[in-house]
Amino acid sequence: MHIFPAIDIIDGSVVRLTKGDYGSAKKYALSPEEAARSFRECGATCMHVVDLDGARSGNADNAETIERIVKKYDMFVEVGGGIRSEEQIKKYLGCGVGRIIFGTVAVKNPDFVASMVAKYGDKISVGVDAKDGKVAVSGWEEVTSFDSVDFCRNLENMGVKHIIYTDISRDGCLSGTNIDIYRVLCQTLSLNITASGGITDLEEIKELRKLNLYGAIIGKALYEGRLNLREAITVSGG
Repeated sequence: MHIFPAIDIIDGSVVRLTKGDYGSAKKYALSPEEAARSFRECGATCMHVVDLDGARSGNADNAETIERIVKKYDMFVEVGGGIRSEEQIKKYLGCGVGRIIFGTVAVKNPDFVASMVAKYGDKISVGVDAKDGKVAVSGWEEVTSFDSVDFCRNLENMGVKHIIYTDISRDGCLSGTNIDIYRVLCQTLSLNITASGGITDLEEIKELRKLNLYGAIIGKALYEGRLNLREAITVSGG
C-alpha cells in the first residue's frame, strides 16, 4: 500500500482543514517546498498535493508552486484542485505530475471526465468526498444528492481506475479514519482505492493494508506529530 503524505495549499502556504471547513484552516510555518523536501528525506516516494484555492475557484491558482515542487523532488505526485480543462491536465502532466485528481468536474461534467479517462487512462483519478454518505463538491462546500458508493460504482463503469475516498466528517480531526466504508468499497468495487481523512495511527494503516487498498493519504497527523512518516511507510509495506 502506497503512503501519500499530503500538502494542501492556500495562498501559497501549507494548511490543514478540519472537516473541509475553509474557516478552520490552520497554517503551518513550513513552505510547500520544505514540506515536500521533508517527505522525500523521510523516504516517501509518493505525494498528494491539493490546490485548495483552485478547488473552490475552479482555477489552478497555485499551479506554479505545485509545478516547482514536482520538478524539484523525485516523487510520484498526484495533484488535485481546480483541474477542469484538458489544457491544465496537459500542463501538469507535462511538468512531471504522475496523476491528475478530478473532483467537482466528475459530478458536474461526467462526459468530460469519461473522455479524459479514455484518453489518459490511469493518469486520471477521481476524488470522492463524502459528507453523511453524499458526494460533496466545490471545495466540499456543496453537498449533492449522489450516494457516494453508487457514485464510485458509476466511476468504475465509466472506466476510472483510481479513486480517493474521503469521509469529510473524519478529515483533519485526528480521531481515526472510517475503516468500515473502505471495507464496503473493497467488497463492492474493483477500483484502486486510496483512503483519505482522519488517518491517525499505525494500527489504522495496518488495517487499511489488510484490505489491500492501493494507498493511504496522511496529512494532519504528520504535521501535528501524531504519526512518523518513516514508520508509516514501513508498516504500509509500500
